[in-house]
Amino acid sequence: MDLLHSFINAANDVIWGKVLIGLLLAVGLYFSLRSGLLQLRLFARGWREMMGGRGGHRSKDDISPFQAFATGLASRVGTGNIAGVAIAIAAGGPGAVFWMWLTAMLGMASAFAESTLAQLFKTNHHDDTFRGGPAYYIQKGLGQRWLGVIFALCLILAFGLVFNAVQANSIVAATEGAWGWNRYMVGIALVVMSAPIIFGGVRSVARVAEWLVPVMAAVYLLMTFYVLAVHAAELPGLIVLIVKSAFGLEQAAGGFAGYAVSQAMMLGIKRGLFSNEAGMGSAPNAAATATSRHPASQGAIQMFGVFIDTMVICTATAAIILLSGVHDQGLSGVALTQKAIEAQFGPIGASFLAVAMFLFAFSTIIGNYAYAEGNVEFIRSNKWILLVFRLIVLAMVMFGAVASLPLVWDMADFAMGLMALINLVAIVLLSRYFFIVLKDYERQLKQGESTPVFKVADYPELAAKVEKDIW
Repeated sequence: MDLLHSFINAANDVIWGKVLIGLLLAVGLYFSLRSGLLQLRLFARGWREMMGGRGGHRSKDDISPFQAFATGLASRVGTGNIAGVAIAIAAGGPGAVFWMWLTAMLGMASAFAESTLAQLFKTNHHDDTFRGGPAYYIQKGLGQRWLGVIFALCLILAFGLVFNAVQANSIVAATEGAWGWNRYMVGIALVVMSAPIIFGGVRSVARVAEWLVPVMAAVYLLMTFYVLAVHAAELPGLIVLIVKSAFGLEQAAGGFAGYAVSQAMMLGIKRGLFSNEAGMGSAPNAAATATSRHPASQGAIQMFGVFIDTMVICTATAAIILLSGVHDQGLSGVALTQKAIEAQFGPIGASFLAVAMFLFAFSTIIGNYAYAEGNVEFIRSNKWILLVFRLIVLAMVMFGAVASLPLVWDMADFAMGLMALINLVAIVLLSRYFFIVLKDYERQLKQGESTPVFKVADYPELAAKVEKDIW
């Protein structure tokens, strides 16, 4: 086991330290520049698509664009928004927040592209829902099923199994620290709460995510708004501190500017990417399930998932930490966030954090399951295989509640890294199809169409690759 762990760590050092971060940023920059900064040009349109995304149903049983958005956001917004931000600030200083913002702005373009491709190449599930994602567009768009299967296996391992164990572990740690609850009892309760949603399938996940995600965000943001109101006079200084620290101006007098900038940049980029998942190939699995009239509509909506995750929720955590003045006391992770909240709210802050951790982590469990289900069916669509998989997911939730996870977490990082590498290469190779769809979408908007409709028959090159009964 020690040998295996050493191998996994060495592989992660190469993938995450030398390849993936640069590639994620390069791909985000590619889609940003080639599209003429679509994340800025279509920002207002994306907001309107998201707010109007509850409609457009073909039947009462399909998955609306907003439900697909909420499912994707449910998985994106997790403990990384609480613990990951704290780790970045503790190790990289306030400047790490600036680099998280920059990463999110580039990542919005990648998220738009991958989610549009997921919609374009989705498959009909014949129950008023759809399935899709990188595995599907790799097979249909690139004609490489074997590579799609490798991607699907990596996603199932990382998101379907291990990350759900990690989220359960976070819930247990929070409830144990705040109220002294027994971890076995909490684990059993999580399994009981998760089971009916998981056995209800993707449609059930979408319906729960539709109300859980707004509640979750509202609880956390209300807490943040209180902190911002109390410290309103300090906000301009906070923004100046973040920007100056990002470029080493705050540390220049001490002669550590170069090191400080590199630390802030690496930690901010890495934790930002971990949190918003832009370009990693996870959220497209939720994006594909929506009933949409145009593939780019869901791309515009999912782009907002990155914005809300990083620019809103991660920034909220950063504000709580930095305005509390506890970021330089040697703490990190959840302990730092907890200390910051307690500094603002007193002892009740631990309970606030436990509730937030539960909402964030539980929503991630059900969102991750939705990703994994589509990839299990991609490999083999069989109700008995799906039944066994659902039972394994619940077993991993229980395992995460009672076990230590360093090895399985590192294995998940490896699987997620490999998954992201495959997806980034795929969306660049398929970018010509994305830009055909994007051009069609923007043409209709310029012509005054309030709801663009995609007609694949106008594009013979695409018509030969997508399912005939969808577009």
